Amino acid sequence: MEPGTYARQRLVSFVAALLGTTLLCLAFGDIALAQDAAPPACGGKILEKCTPNSGDTAWMLTSVALVLMMTIPGLGLFYGGMVRKKNVGDTVMTSFAVTCLVTILFALLTYSMAFRAGTPFVGGLDRMFLRDILSDIGKGGIGNPNPLAATIPESVYICFQMTFAIITPALIAGAFAERMKFSAMLWFGGLWAIFVYAPIAHWVWGPDGFLAAGNDAAWVKVLDFAGGTVVHINAGVAGLMCALMLGKRRETGPAHNMVLTFIGASLLWVGWFGFNAGSAVTAGMQAGMAMLVTQIATAVAAFTWMVVEWTLRGKPTVVGICSGAVAGLVAITPASGFVGPIGAFAIGIGAGVFCYWGCTGLKRMFGYDDALDCFGIHAIGGIVGALLTGVFAVEQYGGTAGALEGNVGQFFNQCIGVAIVFAYDAVASLIILFVVKLVVGLRVTQDTERDGLDLALHGEAVQ
Repeated sequence: MEPGTYARQRLVSFVAALLGTTLLCLAFGDIALAQDAAPPACGGKILEKCTPNSGDTAWMLTSVALVLMMTIPGLGLFYGGMVRKKNVGDTVMTSFAVTCLVTILFALLTYSMAFRAGTPFVGGLDRMFLRDILSDIGKGGIGNPNPLAATIPESVYICFQMTFAIITPALIAGAFAERMKFSAMLWFGGLWAIFVYAPIAHWVWGPDGFLAAGNDAAWVKVLDFAGGTVVHINAGVAGLMCALMLGKRRETGPAHNMVLTFIGASLLWVGWFGFNAGSAVTAGMQAGMAMLVTQIATAVAAFTWMVVEWTLRGKPTVVGICSGAVAGLVAITPASGFVGPIGAFAIGIGAGVFCYWGCTGLKRMFGYDDALDCFGIHAIGGIVGALLTGVFAVEQYGGTAGALEGNVGQFFNQCIGVAIVFAYDAVASLIILFVVKLVVGLRVTQDTERDGLDLALHGEAVQ
């Protein structure tokens, strides 16, 4: 081979190797730059321009659907089966209309009042009209999550908490069923959502609420995992105020369709897994334990109610065992992220016994007409669950010990929280009821009540 040819071949080989090396460096450099540019994962202290956890988000999307199902159709059917046939349309219409009304109010105002930082008593207004929510799919799917739910998009957290805000005033309807004006119900439900639900939700769950267990500066740290005080005591006490203001029904009758009540109770039971396990706002260990204790407490409470009713009245009823199940669901709600199976058994027994008494003996003792036992199940069950949370809380499950683990002070914290919510709710609800009574009136006429609310108020009836 000639010397010139050999030299040219060596030069070509060298240039080719150099180009290959350069291209590889550029490729790996682009990968490294791309990796450096990837947005961080949301969680902990990373709360701006970050990507949510897909597993947590998927579970919370599911939970939103489950909890919404609790109100429509679950609660509507549960209540609808227990009223007389001539009022079933108004009863299910109430659940549906409240769902619409509270959704609007939550988007406009009450989400910001309840779940944004502000004062110890009410949140700020930086999310009025749900403005300034970052949800950018063009930059790797980034957002600014609410610190209360750091690993999911704020939009999903809004929807989740919205379903809680919806079902709470819908529960109140069980107390005033068959005698309240539909217009009065809408006015009361809307004002109550703003002036009662939103502040109490902020006190107990808000980032700077004065009863919030997660707030280091809280005055009293109250454990309420999924709504024993915020939802159930709140709704039950308001229901009692409605029953007292409206007075008794002029005539009563047995539940017109126990099958509707059975279907409604079953939907509530299934949906409650989203309610309690979803309140972990993650798809992890706490959600799993919350789901387990929810199932146990509900079954124990339903069975306990059945046995008590069978013993005292001679026959177990469908409406009774369904009511017992709902009582168990209510009572385990504040405890679900904090107690274990033993606590669930105790809470279930307590709910079955005390809520049965609340719907029978207590109601007869004071003579109020809580038509569908809103106070007897939700307030009494919520109080039982909230207080027993302070007894059976297990530190390894929820991060806070209860009285059985030596933290007796937590039981007293629970008592204080229950008393504060009860008192504020009672006074504020009565004020709202007086205002509504002055503006539109509260109760339907005697003729409307006799003929049935369906035809008189809505122009339709179940045949």
